[in-house]
Amino acid sequence: MIEKDNRLPLYYQLMDSIIEKIESGNLKEHDKLPSERELCEMHNVSRTTVRQAMQELEKEQFIYKQHGKGTFVSPKVINQSLVTFYSFTEEMKKINKIPTSKVLAFEKVDVDSKLAKTMEMIEGDLLYKITRLRFADDEPMMYEISYIPVQRFPDLKEDDLQKLPMYHLFRENYNVVITKANERFKAMMPTYEEAKRLNIQQGEPSLLIERITYEDSSVIEYTVSIARGDKFTYSVELK
Repeated sequence: MIEKDNRLPLYYQLMDSIIEKIESGNLKEHDKLPSERELCEMHNVSRTTVRQAMQELEKEQFIYKQHGKGTFVSPKVINQSLVTFYSFTEEMKKINKIPTSKVLAFEKVDVDSKLAKTMEMIEGDLLYKITRLRFADDEPMMYEISYIPVQRFPDLKEDDLQKLPMYHLFRENYNVVITKANERFKAMMPTYEEAKRLNIQQGEPSLLIERITYEDSSVIEYTVSIARGDKFTYSVELK
């Protein structure tokens, strides 16, 4: 309810009302909001008040506008903590999204000089090169290329990766115990192919993530991911 005698500005009260509906689930992702005129009538406030509330909500990424169509509830931005090891699959489940992956390419390649240094292998050794698109609720979120030693994961099949998460296969089929992972982040602009796969504009800011995953002292995975800049934030606790 908007209270005229409340010390909080009217636009702020309207913002709080809409945010509460979003966070309680009464308004869901991509739901259309009432028009400015309808909000004015519903809350008995001026159009200036409604516009100020909408501007602030859009700035804070609670809503988005589509020209000629109206204003809608924004999809949730995923805040990923960097304090502990995480997997895409498990993180999506935590926020009640259904994670899926599509294998775009699965091949064996020779280790080149760059990969040999990164993965602490010998040039000419064999790697699986796996290109995947990661989804949450059928929406593309990350474009990934992973390199995995063939010697450590013999008989790994493309069909396995289509059906089950990679780390699940590592654990259940190969008794892998991941001991640590190093990650490096860098802002970047996706290529035409990457943007097309992620369903974003080519000039839209994204995040490049390089992960090196270890089993004791051995590298068992090197992955380069392109994460959508409008879907992810990353945080770390400083002590």
